[in-house]
Amino acid sequence: MVWVILAALGVPLWLCAIALLTLVFRNRSLRKRPGNVPVRVRRAAGRARAGHAVWISDVFVWRGSPAAWKEELEQVSSASLRPANDDERGDLHRIGDDPVIASLTLVDGGTIQVAARREHGAAVLGPFGDAG
Repeated sequence: MVWVILAALGVPLWLCAIALLTLVFRNRSLRKRPGNVPVRVRRAAGRARAGHAVWISDVFVWRGSPAAWKEELEQVSSASLRPANDDERGDLHRIGDDPVIASLTLVDGGTIQVAARREHGAAVLGPFGDAG
């Protein structure tokens, strides 16, 4: 249906196909970064957003999926890990049966919660994984 509307508006379908392929290849390049962790990131208020993340020193870098155009960089001062409770699991689609949630305390005083599969628990803590 969308294709018909775009064609009726005069948008060339080959241009739409190129845009779609660009999104697919950008998302694929995210998953191939060294240290990549598929995550769900939740700010203080709101839903968990799907994305891919890596750590660069004490900076948590993540980009939403599929292939968001902007990466977010958050400098972290501390992190802790806990299992997700039953209420939280309802919002964590395709993250596995037993997800964990890392609470990242940011240098500016804010916090974000990052959910990941249990096997990615150490990776989601990054440099704070051996701190406690």
